[in-house]
Amino acid sequence: METTYNIHPVGWIHKKEGGITIEIEPRYADALLGMETFSHILVLYWFHENDDAENRRILQVRPRKNPKNPLTGVFATHAPVRPNLIAVSTCKIESITGTTIRIDDIDARDGTPVVDIKCYLPEKKAVEDLKLPDWITQD
Repeated sequence: METTYNIHPVGWIHKKEGGITIEIEPRYADALLGMETFSHILVLYWFHENDDAENRRILQVRPRKNPKNPLTGVFATHAPVRPNLIAVSTCKIESITGTTIRIDDIDARDGTPVVDIKCYLPEKKAVEDLKLPDWITQD
C-alpha cells in the first residue's frame, strides 16, 4: 500500500539583485518567534522544476553531472531528481524583518517553494571516522 502526504509551502525563495530572501507566508509569522537568536538555519525546499513522473523515477545519476563520476544512487547524492524532491541547505541569516528572512546563499532558484525551516544546531558529538567518496573530495 502506498501512502501519500500533502506538503504545503510555508514560504518562497526570492533571488533578486539586492540579495536572497525567504518570504514566509503571513499565516506562519508566529513560527518565526525566536529565530533572530540564531545565526544559521536549515532550509528544506522542493525541487519544483523537476517535479514530474519521469524525474521521480530516476534513481541513479553521475554526481555533479560529471560523466567522470561513478554512477551513484540518488540517496548518495544531492541530485535534484529523486523519488521525493526535497532539498536542504544550511544558510546564514543576514536579517529578519517581519516575515522576510534575508540569507547569504542557497542552491535554489527564484520562486522555489520552502516546505520547512529549522534552526541550525551543531551536533553535540562530532562525527567520527567520517567517510566520503572520492568524487566529493576531487575537483
